[in-house]
Amino acid sequence: MALHQAIQRLLLIGAQIKSLPPPPTPQAPPALLPLIEATADAHRRFDQLALHYGDRYRSGFWAIYLLSAIAVLFAVMPLALGWDSPNHLLHPYAGLWAVGEVGLIGTVSAIYWLGHRRDWQAQWLRARTTAELSWYLPMLAPLLDFTAPATTTAAAADSNWYLRVFDPGQHLRGSDDVAALCAANEPLARRLLATAWLDPTFVSSYARWTMDILEGQRHYHYRIASKQHALRHRVHTVNSALFGLTALAALLHLAVHTLWLSLVTTFFPALGASLHGALAQSEAYRLGTTSERLVAELQGAIGRIRAAFDEAGSISDVIVLKATVEAAIALILEEHQDWHLLVRPHNLPLA
Repeated sequence: MALHQAIQRLLLIGAQIKSLPPPPTPQAPPALLPLIEATADAHRRFDQLALHYGDRYRSGFWAIYLLSAIAVLFAVMPLALGWDSPNHLLHPYAGLWAVGEVGLIGTVSAIYWLGHRRDWQAQWLRARTTAELSWYLPMLAPLLDFTAPATTTAAAADSNWYLRVFDPGQHLRGSDDVAALCAANEPLARRLLATAWLDPTFVSSYARWTMDILEGQRHYHYRIASKQHALRHRVHTVNSALFGLTALAALLHLAVHTLWLSLVTTFFPALGASLHGALAQSEAYRLGTTSERLVAELQGAIGRIRAAFDEAGSISDVIVLKATVEAAIALILEEHQDWHLLVRPHNLPLA
């Protein structure tokens, strides 16, 4: 388990994370299975890269914020313990707290330096984008016109299938890896899908498969929205408690003069600020509200595909079905682009 996951799990102890009943397992059309298998390795590779760099980036900023607060604690502890007094038995060891403080600051600096030098955030965004685009390629492929000769299609558009279906000015441009994956699988897709839409069995299985995948995404965003809401609520509760204890310690300081109260009034605000900073860095509020919106929008997209599928008895109705699937994929791409633009400005901080 990555550090950021462990911290969030600790914060969410006792919290109820709502989730929907398990969605149906998507059953891909037999005609698409070879294409799914052909793109699976690439998707798996980029998904693992995204998890690797995503864990480092998110664990990095949580560690930076929390270690900065702990460094404040180390700075105050010798005073609170009385080790700074020459008469204290452990006074010769008071410098160990300073060594620990320097070590924590050095660790924060090392995380910051490594994160920027190895570009954890950009690597995460790049790999996640490629993984998402490669995952939806088999769903996108039937929307392309594979009845035209290969040379004509290649001359008319980029090898990237997304750029053939969507306006590149409004949607994500695929990376070179996605374009290469499309080009490598173009002959296979042509052979599998040239006449696929003339087969009623393919039309029905493709529509059901698409709806099941979108239903899985709806369940995912429902849980994300619930988790982000619970995390914000829990951090707000913890920070309120820290503020209350700080205020109480400040009032007690008027009557009781002890360095332990100084420790409370110094460390608790630093810890609260660190938790708030890490939560803001993760964009928990905007991620939660975006996922809430997507739950409703994906439900609407599923409904439109179902309605088009129920009426798909002619060529014109098939065109409507393809248009509804295209709109659903566009919705997913727009969400990913919004997420990309949301995360990109927030590189590792030096708290």
